[in-house]
Amino acid sequence: MREPIYKNRDISWLSFNYRVLQEAKDTRNPLYERIKFLAIYSSNLDEFFRVRVAGIRSLLSISKSTQKALEFNPADLVKKISTEVNRQQKEYGLIFRDLLIPELKQNGICLINETETSETQKEFISKYFNERIIHQIQPILLVKNKIVPFLRNRRLYLAVILKPKQTKINSNKNTRNRYAIVEIPSNHLPRFIELPSEDNKNYIMFLDDIIRYHLSSIFLGYEIIDSFSIKLTRDAELYIDDEFSGDLFEKIKKSLLKRNIGAPSRFLYDEHIPKSFLRMLKETFKINKDDLVPGAKYHNFSDFFSFPNPNSKNLFNEPLPTLRHAELDKYRYIFDAIAKKDYIVHFPYQTYDYVLQFLDQAADDPDVSAIYITQYRVAKGSEVVSALLKAARRGKKVMVFIELKARFDEESNIHWAEEMKSQGINVLLSFPGLKVHSKLALVKRREGKTDKYYCYMATGNFNEKTAQLYCDTGLFTSDDRLVKEVKMVFNHLRDTSVKPKFKHLLVAQFNMRKAFVKLIDNEIAFAKNGKKARIILKMNSLEDKKMILKLYEASEAGVKVDLIIRGICCLVPGVKGLSKNIKVISIVDRYLEHSRIFIFHNNGNTKIYAGSADMMKRNLSRRIEVVFPIYDDGIKNEILDIVKIQLSDNVKARVIDRYDKNHYKKDRIIRLNQSQIDTHKYLMERQSNASNLLTLETHSKFKV
Repeated sequence: MREPIYKNRDISWLSFNYRVLQEAKDTRNPLYERIKFLAIYSSNLDEFFRVRVAGIRSLLSISKSTQKALEFNPADLVKKISTEVNRQQKEYGLIFRDLLIPELKQNGICLINETETSETQKEFISKYFNERIIHQIQPILLVKNKIVPFLRNRRLYLAVILKPKQTKINSNKNTRNRYAIVEIPSNHLPRFIELPSEDNKNYIMFLDDIIRYHLSSIFLGYEIIDSFSIKLTRDAELYIDDEFSGDLFEKIKKSLLKRNIGAPSRFLYDEHIPKSFLRMLKETFKINKDDLVPGAKYHNFSDFFSFPNPNSKNLFNEPLPTLRHAELDKYRYIFDAIAKKDYIVHFPYQTYDYVLQFLDQAADDPDVSAIYITQYRVAKGSEVVSALLKAARRGKKVMVFIELKARFDEESNIHWAEEMKSQGINVLLSFPGLKVHSKLALVKRREGKTDKYYCYMATGNFNEKTAQLYCDTGLFTSDDRLVKEVKMVFNHLRDTSVKPKFKHLLVAQFNMRKAFVKLIDNEIAFAKNGKKARIILKMNSLEDKKMILKLYEASEAGVKVDLIIRGICCLVPGVKGLSKNIKVISIVDRYLEHSRIFIFHNNGNTKIYAGSADMMKRNLSRRIEVVFPIYDDGIKNEILDIVKIQLSDNVKARVIDRYDKNHYKKDRIIRLNQSQIDTHKYLMERQSNASNLLTLETHSKFKV
């Protein structure tokens, strides 16, 4: 086998975010969906700089000897990231200016600036400025080495060049330019302001441009020379417990204690700003040259999530109606259904009501004595938490493990932890240096003289809001083999000195890594014996080098490997002597592909697993994740059918190759296959043909 090669995870992530940008220029998408993808791209990139880039740059300050122990050179990586981001930012600007703005005009929606307004519109924006904006404005003059204002993270500012107006007093003086900044109050006001319509057209203006128009009212006594948009992204701190361990972890941790919290990680500026002014800003705000990122006139395009749609034209995707699960709907009480067999649900195609029903009925059921659940990202106004609080009020034992280190959801999770604790719920909190990322709920119910357990296991969080946007899979079961081991997981969360042994579940920290290696080795053995061998893996990210090396080994043994990886993929496919039998696609569409599915041919006796874990070092080694087997043959076939639909996608699938070209997948089949649309059709057909489910389950359309 050739020397293994791996892609850098951060460069691979940028390639994923470019796939999001591709959706913004894909004219097959309705206009406002393309605008939404601009917002997603911008939001993703902000988080990337706050966490990943800030973390990488912080490594520049550690000693050279410590840097040698890393698997990458921080300085080289920062340069590569900067080059790729600048390339993407230029394309982003072209998409916005040359594609979306003209198409908005074609639909009677004009996004105009302060120089394009009519007299009526000028009156409107002047009134809006005086009534809504002026009291939010706090201009600050910049005085070198004297006045250094603090730029707030991800806030928008106008950097203004001023010149004192000529008066009798200074008429003979050569007055020099002055500089100032003004924060754009988009955290208090809409970023986009709808102006009076004219000639059957709708007009919208950036809040930024209304302020530009009135800069002379803000800086009385000054002539406005020009203004430029700037934005600073600050370090959200490197979560080094996710990346490093052992002696290296301790060395880096000590180094990071010395740096300032919230250090700059990206300074985005209008590329037309004069070099002298940029240099002055760089010196004033102590910006490193590597943090400078040129951009266009406007920043914070994540605000496009709220871009107004003033006309009645349908400029969005046609909504897919949320489906029911015909078999589950036959039962008034969900526990009666689960007692008979396992059920699988697919979000957002099918309603999340079944999960809420599971918890709500458990809270109401007098025979239920206890509920155990893990929480990673809790929804605002969470119905899940409401059901748990109701259960506690009714005297049931409720134990909730809340992961406080869920990035950017820490505050929300702390709030709910305190709320539940105050209501008598037994709340368990994060372990130091270890994240609990598993998605489990367990209900204990008295039936006759014995206790019976019912379980829900999933690939996604207990969050009814994200369940409308994320493609995830959940399993309801009362299978003794599984519920017994789910109890063991909760026993460990309650008391880490308890070290269970798992036979059915794959649990990180215990048996997950070894189990995956064994499953791959099994396929390698079949291939070497001349038998059919195939592996299909669907994940968010594939980064763990040991797992990649094992997949390379499988490829060279003759195992056919198909990967569906939405985000980071450090494996390099299609390389002769290394990965010629590995194909990788990535699907970016209206929903976020989030489920993790692991399929092994196993000489015709297919093994299928689903769960919370990606094949990343952090998931396999520094988290508690749970991957569960699918034992029901009907559910196996349903998953196989859906996976086949995804592998056949030739509309929204990209081919991932060693060069990260991100070409849309094309094949010789005349029929267009858009997997998310086709999955919805498939599940709708199963729903409408519920009476024929047995036939459908027994004769799957797809075999591994």
